[in-house]
Amino acid sequence: MTNAQPNNPLHGKTLETMLNELVAHYGWEEMGYRINIRCFTDNPSIKSSLTFLRKTPWARQKVEELYLNMND
Repeated sequence: MTNAQPNNPLHGKTLETMLNELVAHYGWEEMGYRINIRCFTDNPSIKSSLTFLRKTPWARQKVEELYLNMND
């Protein structure tokens, strides 16, 4: 039995992958503007952002939404 999720566009994407792609696309400053959280605006790094986002479901949801809308 396989756990395929054909209707889930985030299936197989790690939070780290999404964050790296967002930073490459927008940069930290624009991300901090779009999602006003300190891990994006105050001395941002992938490591600190991952730590915060893994503990904060509402912030992770905003990052996932931004990722899904990145190329719109």
